[in-house]
Amino acid sequence: MHHYPIFLKLDGCRCLVVGGGEAAARRAGDLLDAGARVELITPEPGSSCEQLLENAGEALSHRAEVFTPGMEANAALVVGATGEEATDRAVYQACRARGIPVNVAGRPTLSTYITPVLVDRSPLQLAISSGGAAPVLARQIASRLETLIPAAYGRLAGLAGRMRERVRAALPDKDWRLRFWEQVFDGAAAESVLAGREAEAEAELMRLLEEEQARPAPQGEVFLVGAGPGDPDLLTFRALRLMQRADVVLYDRLAAPALLDLVRKEAERIPVGKRRGRHTLPQERINERLVELAREGKRVLRLKGGDPFLFGRGGEEIEGLIEHDIPFQVVPGVSAAQGAASYAGIPLTHRDYAQSCRLLTGHRRAGHPQMKAHAPYRCDETLIIYMGLVNLEAVCEQLCECGLPPEHPAAVVAQATTPQQRVVLGNLRTLAQRVRDERVESPALVVVGPTVQLHPRLGWYRGEAEGRDAAASIDPCWTGGLHD
Repeated sequence: MHHYPIFLKLDGCRCLVVGGGEAAARRAGDLLDAGARVELITPEPGSSCEQLLENAGEALSHRAEVFTPGMEANAALVVGATGEEATDRAVYQACRARGIPVNVAGRPTLSTYITPVLVDRSPLQLAISSGGAAPVLARQIASRLETLIPAAYGRLAGLAGRMRERVRAALPDKDWRLRFWEQVFDGAAAESVLAGREAEAEAELMRLLEEEQARPAPQGEVFLVGAGPGDPDLLTFRALRLMQRADVVLYDRLAAPALLDLVRKEAERIPVGKRRGRHTLPQERINERLVELAREGKRVLRLKGGDPFLFGRGGEEIEGLIEHDIPFQVVPGVSAAQGAASYAGIPLTHRDYAQSCRLLTGHRRAGHPQMKAHAPYRCDETLIIYMGLVNLEAVCEQLCECGLPPEHPAAVVAQATTPQQRVVLGNLRTLAQRVRDERVESPALVVVGPTVQLHPRLGWYRGEAEGRDAAASIDPCWTGGLHD
């Protein structure tokens, strides 16, 4: 985040706009709409500024002078919009010296704040900014939001503002209030406002408030959510909705830490992810913590990479919730196997290559891979091996001992679906050494089977680590051939 977003209260505050063209008129008009007293500094105002001066009344004044340092004294905010390098730079330097927020139109390097594009549904306002990098893009996004957000949302926000203190007094617990307002905005009261029936909406809000006061404190709940393999675009709508409602989140070591940015800002964050040789919390303690937090009335988000029921120990976690009568929801996610296969161009099944797929783990409670326990293996199936990177050499050796040929295609897909994705190709004889040579790190999946040889043809996604040269990740001794 390059800029800290903020809305300034400028009622009655003195603000300067230096310039006389259309840009100056637009900025002055926006400041007037925000309640500021605006002083326009320009020797010769253009037609847009002249029209604004005629219609704005006493809130807008004009100084027919060239800007000189000192004019900015006691101003709450200053805009430079002359388009002249020397003058705009003088405005910027004078304001910086006094610590006054300043923006020079079209010059991010001469600005201490950015003026966003606004979607105005007062008192509800949405601001969109590209930090000065792509203002046209910001305007396009704002235009799309204009069509999605009805004007009545302003009236809905106004109703909530009028009732805010009454609700605060009736429901002193902040988490309780949060759930109440979610119920209001998702229910009949909001629909009545959108339909233009505000009196009916207020009556419904009061009915809900009385009902809420009469019931005991809200019961806690657990959301067991699959966050997918890494790419935030692969989250389900339901997952995102619950992530925005959680009071506290217990999260794994996620392939893309940016997924946490989608969780409600006020939610408490507790890392419980496991790495080889280091557990933030043992699994048994995670299970207990879910119960404890839910009993406190919290909505607890258990955020797990991939899918919670694929080597994610989600089943163990909900067993404890069932035992203690804790309500819960399970939201499946795109599994690491699905994500890695799709983004690496290695189909899990293919009519000409593999008619079945098996999901295995290369790590068991004893700490050693036990691939022989799942034999026999077929040459026309795909094997997806979770947690197989650490014991990769032993995994490959055991698969060969179970009858697969040493030249059988194999690959490692690391950081799947993220910009850091890497695909290393080889076979059961060479893959472990290639992974060591390329210093591949987890999270990573091992893929074994004939569809691995389709990667050079079907591998559409190139992470930053791979660049454009897919051949760099292919074993030069690889004997796998493609069917044409």
